[in-house]
Amino acid sequence: MNSIIPLWPLPAVPVAGSEAQFPVRRIFCVGRNYAEHAREMGGNPEREPPFFFMKPADAILTGGRMDYPSKTSDLQHEIELVVALARGGRDIPASAALDCVFGYAVGLDMTRRDLQGELKAKGRSWEMGKAFDQSAPISPIVPASSIGHPQRGAITLTVNSQSRQRGDLADMIWPVADIIANLSAYVTLQPGDLIYTGTPAGVGKVGRGDRLEGGVEGVGTLSVTIV
Repeated sequence: MNSIIPLWPLPAVPVAGSEAQFPVRRIFCVGRNYAEHAREMGGNPEREPPFFFMKPADAILTGGRMDYPSKTSDLQHEIELVVALARGGRDIPASAALDCVFGYAVGLDMTRRDLQGELKAKGRSWEMGKAFDQSAPISPIVPASSIGHPQRGAITLTVNSQSRQRGDLADMIWPVADIIANLSAYVTLQPGDLIYTGTPAGVGKVGRGDRLEGGVEGVGTLSVTIV
């Protein structure tokens, strides 16, 4: 390609147990997919249709250090199971959705909660509360061929060794297959897409020097220090 500007490195996530990388096309996130988290955020915990928002692909962070972002004094953590797609499609039935999955990872949907709240109050898009640099830390992706498709198991987060979030994948309002089916009704999903599947209750504030350690049973762990 005859490029007007220098091409940038393709965002990618390591694949566990391999030297291969998983190239990231887009990042989709599911809002309020655990009932207790929906309650703590003032929402409806019932099984309403899922809603989605996005982060840029280069928001992924695969290292262990995250820079404290600008324009916030209330940076918050949200621990999540991440789905990596090897196949895509439009209007994918839930019965076929897991065939699209390459693997799974542990992720953090980091949020500038004060900015998000301000934008919500003004009726504006709250993208800048979610879609900022390094806002999507992620562990290496574990292939589904190695671990299957986890449907239950603990999802946890500690901050400085103190428990903050604890839930179970079985508590998802919309499980992975249904998330893929719903999302594919809005957009044509593509190989390389990541889906952050929502967080259990217990989201909270973190600051410089805090060490976040998260895990999803059967998938892996993620450790991030805010600097």
